[in-house]
Amino acid sequence: MLFISHDETLIERTANMVIHIEQIIRKTKARYTVAKLPYRRYVEERLHKFEIQKQRALSDRREKKIRDEKYQRVMQSVQGALRSCTRQAPSVAKNLKDKMHTVKAMERRFEKEDENMTQMPEQEEAIFVKLGDENSHIPAGKTVIEYELSKLVTPDGKRILAEGIHLKIKGSEKICMIGANGAGKTTLLKKIAEELLNRNDIKAEYMPQTYEDLLDLDVTPVDYLDKTGDKEERTRIRTYLGSLKYTPDEMEHPIRELSGGQKAKVLLLRMSLSGANVLILDEPTRNFSPLSGPVIRKMLREFPGAVISISHDRKYIEEVCDKIYQLNPNGLQLIGD
Repeated sequence: MLFISHDETLIERTANMVIHIEQIIRKTKARYTVAKLPYRRYVEERLHKFEIQKQRALSDRREKKIRDEKYQRVMQSVQGALRSCTRQAPSVAKNLKDKMHTVKAMERRFEKEDENMTQMPEQEEAIFVKLGDENSHIPAGKTVIEYELSKLVTPDGKRILAEGIHLKIKGSEKICMIGANGAGKTTLLKKIAEELLNRNDIKAEYMPQTYEDLLDLDVTPVDYLDKTGDKEERTRIRTYLGSLKYTPDEMEHPIRELSGGQKAKVLLLRMSLSGANVLILDEPTRNFSPLSGPVIRKMLREFPGAVISISHDRKYIEEVCDKIYQLNPNGLQLIGD
């Protein structure tokens, strides 16, 4: 059986062989790996190989620095001697010119050696952005929301999905709502988001399940994230997008041309830049690869504010969330903390 999945738990429990396709070198080159290994072992061996490659690359760079410094001293010595050499000593000048030819030949040899120098490993999961700061922390006694809804109905108002809903979140709690497909989780989260986004005592940010609900698809990621038009602000945004593995070309393309994962990263960066202390997330990990998933979970776990989310991702639920609520026709039931 051949299958494609972003579900790490499914892959770990079922796959005994991995075909891994990546885009590297700023997405100008494809790389693929075929490993006849269980997924978790493949990831561990991959990380081990990358660590060895990293150490070799660092060693090569240290040796290059020592070599280049020595070369510069020799070059400067020969150049200085040539400048001070008089015409009355032609034999000395000839010897110095021969030395200069030798030094330049060394330089050409070094350039060829540098072409074969061990490169730092490039990993698709490398994402360097942080969510929140010390100002995002919420005191443990502060009520983020105490939400009550007598009836949750479908968007068209024709069917009751749940009754007697009550949810109270305090401090920097991270909660996840689960439930069957069609139970009304997204509908409920939208209602909670509407209330929180209008509050002045907190700063909330929302990542919907359908990114197009929030993104302006006709503008570039830089234009979407730029709120001031300031040159320094745009440079900062480009730097952050680069840390999220965006190429310069992708930064200038309309958002509608980006993949689901790239759109998710735009919203992730928006949350990071906003200074939010409450994140409302509908399936936050669904468009990230299994190798990026652990990085995203770590970012959300370390976020100092509150998280209200929906997810089917078992690893996200286990690693990030303090409390788990199940939505059913009788409301929200706490099933794990």
